[in-house]
Amino acid sequence: MLAILGIVAVILAVIVISAVRIASEWQRAVILRLGRFHKAKGPGVYLLFPFVDRVAQTIDLRIQTTTITAEQALTRDTVAVGVDAIVFWQVEDPAAAAIRIANYREAIERVAQTTLREMIGATDLSRLLSDRKSADEQLRANITAKTADWGVTAHSVEIKDVTIPRELQDAMSRQAQAEREKDARVTLASAELEIARQILAAARLYGDDPNALKLRQMNLLYEMNKERGTTVLIPTDMANSLGSVVALSQAMSAGKNG
Repeated sequence: MLAILGIVAVILAVIVISAVRIASEWQRAVILRLGRFHKAKGPGVYLLFPFVDRVAQTIDLRIQTTTITAEQALTRDTVAVGVDAIVFWQVEDPAAAAIRIANYREAIERVAQTTLREMIGATDLSRLLSDRKSADEQLRANITAKTADWGVTAHSVEIKDVTIPRELQDAMSRQAQAEREKDARVTLASAELEIARQILAAARLYGDDPNALKLRQMNLLYEMNKERGTTVLIPTDMANSLGSVVALSQAMSAGKNG
């Protein structure tokens, strides 16, 4: 009798131990009861009814990453490119991820790969290179739309690299250099135009006011004499037109040289 009670106690202990399960903070256990979905349990301790309940799948609710690559994919303007990207996704509905699809991890990778190629085919190369944020957001929205029924959400997509053919890189480099040279020439022409306008304005001012022209001539003579330390000889007619101011400048110059 005691032996039978002992066997029964051991069996009950095994059943109790097997019925007690523990799920980590980031885990959810999808429970089937008699083959039908019952509930997702966790985190912490949960119980299973022996021979009635079973854990169909334990789902990780943490954010996951998947690397996707598209090689020799054609853009809308028929340029073959290679694109590498990372998808950050998370299971929002563990029951849907376990019941509605056999392998949600593999499915997400396949969907992300296909969506990347679709996006490349609908985008021009120039936009793909210059506006990656828009491409990232488009990929995220399209992937989420396809995986929402599985309880999976793509939080973000980041394009790491876009590879283009070597000959196209050389052509784009030459084009960029030509654009920079064109901009430099336009800037130089604008500067010359502004200088010409200022010179024309100064000529009009000197033409309208002879005294202003005399002051300018005197200033030029003073600067030449100041920097070089030499006597400047000017024609008599010019000296007469400048008047006593130039005569004074000549006297000062002669005093320095003496």
